[in-house]
Amino acid sequence: MLRCVTAFDDLLAANAEYAAAFEHSGLTGKAARGLAVVTCMDSRIDPLGLLGLRPGDAKILRNAGARVTDDVLRTLVLAVFLLGVERVLVMPHTDCGMTKVTDADVHELTARRGVDTRSLDFHTIPDQEKALRHDLVKIRSCPFLPPGMPVGGAVYDVRTGRLQPVDLGASFSSAPA
Repeated sequence: MLRCVTAFDDLLAANAEYAAAFEHSGLTGKAARGLAVVTCMDSRIDPLGLLGLRPGDAKILRNAGARVTDDVLRTLVLAVFLLGVERVLVMPHTDCGMTKVTDADVHELTARRGVDTRSLDFHTIPDQEKALRHDLVKIRSCPFLPPGMPVGGAVYDVRTGRLQPVDLGASFSSAPA
């Protein structure tokens, strides 16, 4: 019998092992900890692990640069109203490729391969902290999300594993420090 070899055979084999020990069938799809995390697609980031979360605890939204795009806002609205999200953490990271290029650079690179990407906005990041603060304001001011919903930002350091808070919003407590 002939076996068809694909570029995904390793993934299918790994999935067979994973499925054999699968133990998350009881999860509901709701964010058990009421959290959504917007982070980068960088494979060095393990959002559940670095935040002490487990499968089912949070909704993880990933894109290049952890940018809050219209699609991220659309997804957050769905997550809030359908999936139990009550707070949002935007978490870009150090050594991000999106901070090392401009949109013009990307358009030039793709043009060299005969692809015209000028209709796309890549949301590159000349100033990471400024971009993060802008994206936090974008979420906080979105008319489709609950006013006052906790929205915070922190930068994940890919070299140390530490999270550096940038803007976690105002938090007041009458409890002793």
